[in-house]
Amino acid sequence: MHVLDWIVLTLYAVGMLAAGWYYSRRTANTDDFLLGGRNMSPWMVGLSLFATLLSTLTYLAVPGEMIKYGPMVLSQLIAVPFIALTVGWLLIPLIMRQRVTSAYEILETRFGLGVRMMGSCFFVTLRLFWMSLVIYATASAVLVPVLRLDPSMAPWICAALGLVTVAYTSMGGLRAVVLTDVVQVFILFGGAALVLVLIAIDLGGVGAWWPREWPSHWQRPVFWVEPDVRFTFAGGFLAFFTWYVCTAGSDQMAIQRYLATRDAQAARRMFNVSLLSAILLWPFLAAVGLALMAYFLARPEMLPADRTVYEHGDQLLPIFIVRGLPAGISGLVIAALLAAAMSSLSSGLNSVCSVVTSDFIDRFHKRRETEISHLRLAKYVSLAIGVIVVLLSALFGQVEGNLLELCYKIANLLTVPLFMMFFMAMFIPWATAPGTYAGTAASLLVAVGFAYQQELGLAFMNELGLSFVWMAPASFVAGAVTGMLVSLFPARRRPMLG
Repeated sequence: MHVLDWIVLTLYAVGMLAAGWYYSRRTANTDDFLLGGRNMSPWMVGLSLFATLLSTLTYLAVPGEMIKYGPMVLSQLIAVPFIALTVGWLLIPLIMRQRVTSAYEILETRFGLGVRMMGSCFFVTLRLFWMSLVIYATASAVLVPVLRLDPSMAPWICAALGLVTVAYTSMGGLRAVVLTDVVQVFILFGGAALVLVLIAIDLGGVGAWWPREWPSHWQRPVFWVEPDVRFTFAGGFLAFFTWYVCTAGSDQMAIQRYLATRDAQAARRMFNVSLLSAILLWPFLAAVGLALMAYFLARPEMLPADRTVYEHGDQLLPIFIVRGLPAGISGLVIAALLAAAMSSLSSGLNSVCSVVTSDFIDRFHKRRETEISHLRLAKYVSLAIGVIVVLLSALFGQVEGNLLELCYKIANLLTVPLFMMFFMAMFIPWATAPGTYAGTAASLLVAVGFAYQQELGLAFMNELGLSFVWMAPASFVAGAVTGMLVSLFPARRRPMLG
C-alpha cells in the first residue's frame, strides 16, 4: 500500500460519512429514517437493493467459483426472467397493499403475534449472521493480505469497517444508505473493469486470458442431478430462483425498499433495475475470474508459495491487488471491495433496526414518545446492532468451505424457512398458525441437513448428487408440503390477506 492508495481510501470513507451527515440534517421522523419518506426514486432504490444483495461474498465468490469449477455457476442467471415475473407481478402488488413498516406485521395480521415474532427473530438472526460473515470475509480475505497484516489483526479491521458503516447509517438512515449504495455500485463495476483492462494490457490482449478449450479441472456441463457434480443447469436454476424469490418475498431488506417507493408499479421498476444489474455484473465477475486465472498461470512467481491458482481462487483478487496493481489503482480496487461490504452492511443495519424498532420495541413498549425521541432510539438501536455484528464476525473462521459454500451454509441458511411463513400467509387459504410453525420447522431441518451434510454424517446425500446447491428448493418443498398438510387439522383460521 502506497500513500496514494491511502489517500483514495480516506477520500472514500470521508465521502460515505459526508452522505450520512448530509441526510441526518434532513431526517425529521422515524418514517424518513427507516423508509426514506416512502417516495424514493425507483432506479436509485433498485441499485441499492442490487448492491445490498451483492456483498463482498459474491464479489470474491463468483471469480473464485469460476476459477475452480468453471462457468456452470452462471447457469443460475437463466432464472432471472422467471424471478422478474414471479416477484414483480405476484409478490410486490400483494405486499404493497399492506401499509406496514416491518414486513413481519403481515404475519401477525394472518396468524397472530407468535408467528410474527418467529418471523422477526428469523430475520434478525439471518441478517446478523450474514452481516458478520460479510465483515469477516472482507477483513480476513481482503484487507489482511492486502495490507500485509498479521491475521490476528482481523478483529480490529472488522471493528474499523463496522465503525465507519454504522456511523453514516445511524446518522442518515435509508436515504444515506441508498445514496451510498448507488455510488458503491459504480465503484464495484469500475473496480472489476480496471482489473480486466490491466490484465489484458499485461498479457497482450483479451485473447490471452480467454480460454480456447475447456480446462480439465472444470466441471462438465450437466443438466440434471448427478453424483459428485456441484452445479447443474437444473440445480443452478432452481437454487437461484428459490433463493431470490424467497428473499424478495420475506426479507425486510427487500420489502423495505418496495415500501420506500411510491406504489406497486414503482416498486416493480425498482426490482427490475436490481435484476438487470445482477445480469450485467455476474458475467463481468466471471470474466475477472478468467483473467485472474490466466494472469497467475502466466506469472506463477506472483503467487505466494503456499497458494495455488485453482484451490485458492477466492484469494487471487486480493493477491493481484497487492502484487499486480500500481499505486493509486490498488486503492480504487480495494475501495470496490469495501463498497461491496459496506453497501450490504449499511442496508442490513438499517433493515434490522427497522424490525427491532417496529416488531419488538414499538410492539411491546406502550409509553408515548415524541417523534424526536423515537428517532433517537432508532439510531441507538442501529449502533447497538453494529456492535453485535462486529463481535459475531470473529466466529466464522471456524466454518469450512470456499466463499460460495459459506454463503449457503451461513448467510442463506434461514432464507427459505423465513419465506415459508409468508408463503403460507399469502398463498394458502386454509393455512393455520400450527401448520405454519410445522412447515417452518421442516424447512429449517432440511436446510440444515443440506448445508451441514458432512458435519452431520449424511454422506448419502452427496452420493445421490444432492449438493448444497439443492438446499433452497428441497427446503421449500419440505416446508410447503408439511405446512399445508398440518393446516388441514382443525385449528383457528383467519381470512387471507387483502
